Amino acid sequence: MKKIELLSPAKNLEVGLAAINHGADAVYIGGPSFGAREKVGNSIEDIEKLCKHAAVFDAKVYVTLNTLLFDNELEQARKIAWDCYNAGVDALIVQDMALLMMDMPPIALHASTQCNNTTAEKVKFLEDVGFKQVVLARELSINEIKEIRSKTTVPLEFFVHGALCVSYSGQCYLSHVIGHRSANRGACAQPCRLKWDLEDENGNVLIANRHLLSLRDMNNSKNLEELIDAGITSFKIEGRLKDADYVKNTTAYYRQTLDKIIEKRDDLERASRGISTPSFVPNLEKSFSRGFTDYFAHDRQKNIDAPFTPKSMGEHIGEIKKIDGKRLTVKLKDGITLHNGDGLCFLDENNELQGFNVNGVDGNVVLASNVLSSFRTSLYRNFDIVWQKSVDASTGNRKLPIKLELSETSDGFRLTSVDENVSIDLQCQKDIAKNSDKALETIRTKLSQWGDTKFVVENIDIQLDTIYFIPASVLGEMKRQLVTRLEETLVQRHFDCSEAEWRNHQHLNDSKQNFSGDFSTTLCSARNDSLGGHLSYLGNITNSLSRQFYENHGVTHIDDGLEKSMPEGEIVVMTTKHCIRYANGMCSKEIGKPATPLYINNERGRFRLDFDCKKCCMKVVNI
Repeated sequence: MKKIELLSPAKNLEVGLAAINHGADAVYIGGPSFGAREKVGNSIEDIEKLCKHAAVFDAKVYVTLNTLLFDNELEQARKIAWDCYNAGVDALIVQDMALLMMDMPPIALHASTQCNNTTAEKVKFLEDVGFKQVVLARELSINEIKEIRSKTTVPLEFFVHGALCVSYSGQCYLSHVIGHRSANRGACAQPCRLKWDLEDENGNVLIANRHLLSLRDMNNSKNLEELIDAGITSFKIEGRLKDADYVKNTTAYYRQTLDKIIEKRDDLERASRGISTPSFVPNLEKSFSRGFTDYFAHDRQKNIDAPFTPKSMGEHIGEIKKIDGKRLTVKLKDGITLHNGDGLCFLDENNELQGFNVNGVDGNVVLASNVLSSFRTSLYRNFDIVWQKSVDASTGNRKLPIKLELSETSDGFRLTSVDENVSIDLQCQKDIAKNSDKALETIRTKLSQWGDTKFVVENIDIQLDTIYFIPASVLGEMKRQLVTRLEETLVQRHFDCSEAEWRNHQHLNDSKQNFSGDFSTTLCSARNDSLGGHLSYLGNITNSLSRQFYENHGVTHIDDGLEKSMPEGEIVVMTTKHCIRYANGMCSKEIGKPATPLYINNERGRFRLDFDCKKCCMKVVNI
């Protein structure tokens, strides 16, 4: 059976708990530091609480330790790794290969998408040096994933929902070059979401004041079964800066969608246990999005970009017929009802986003919170106040079904959770019931009531030769003790199983010496940036141990990463499959003209765009 994992983001303990409770099989969260989100760190104490909660459902917690490290940070990173292991973390998601050269705890390492995992050769190398899971590049098509799967066995993780980085992950230096805020160090300022002018080589403006590098958000919800068949077993939702409402909604939606696929197939199973019942109807269009795309899942396509706004548009709800100051005459889609407090928006005639709150609704007339003017007809709702309240109130109510058996001991009673083989014995006075039918009914009723615990009873087997009157206080105490014992047992079993899985996996220090390939060739085939044994700044080497790692695998000349030293002359600051020419009707293959360089320009700088039409990609060059 192939285990299918739904992996949700968590910016903190609260969001992590919400993710687990709404159906996540695993959660990824930043640790105290080095987590690729500079502003989102979490204490080891909070991580331990999350691990214990998740473990009851056999769900996992992964900690991101995936920034590039400097030499003076290596010891702190090593200590964090050990602290995470002792807290019960199941795996670390890492980018810097220095961690493979250190005294690490017996914990699984996952290769971050920041490692630029784009080819079978690269993934095979990561598998051979001991990574237990590899996060593939978002740009891969389903056919490319199949190719990787055919040549590797390591579990493959893939982003299926959320914001898209326009550059190949790990290969974007635009923020660092513009403002010394490195994406590889967790401090990206997101200059790709800014407005830019597109110019030709003579400085003529071809497109003015547009978000030329801003992409829509990923949505692969319709491709999940194809991705499973291609080889993906871990389905990742992006969003470690998102609040609980976003994580609840996206997790619940993908949980339900994956469960439908798993239910109809006998070769698949969930990676964790427990049934979630959110108190709202999940709807991806109601959470933050810039519009959706499945990106390159089925190869190149139009409309993957969001050139007019990087803000959330929400769901399309109808058309605007007329605007008169604060009054809008609208035609809504069937089934759409507006409420006071809803947030609506539209693009005006200059394609600028206009937004307002609903202050009143009278038939097909909407009273806006502010004066509006020009408009295009499409109307969107990016805040549904009624639905939002239902999401905020939802606990997920995740429960683990258990089967109970009540039996007699010499001096009291025993309550057993059968499948988990966990029992509680309680000494008490044994009085024969005067009314056995009523006594049995009371026992079943009390044993069925588990309130806000993590458990729900699906069967009660009463193994009593003599029917006794058992006070509600006795039954309640047995249940209370059983809950405590069950949680302790399930947590310990999960931790023991995680460590056993790691020990069965080839140890990093053993496997890293067994790779027989040429690492420099492998790395270059993925990045196409160097020859022979030369690793350029694109290799992201910022410390002595990562340098030693690559030297051990045949790289003879290694340049420092940009975060450590900035080379002179032109450098590629971004490599992307998003082609501005293609997106704006200027593709050389379509118009039959050479793909001459173009330029993007704003107050932050001017950069040249080079187009590799053979490989169908675009490079942004600092000039």
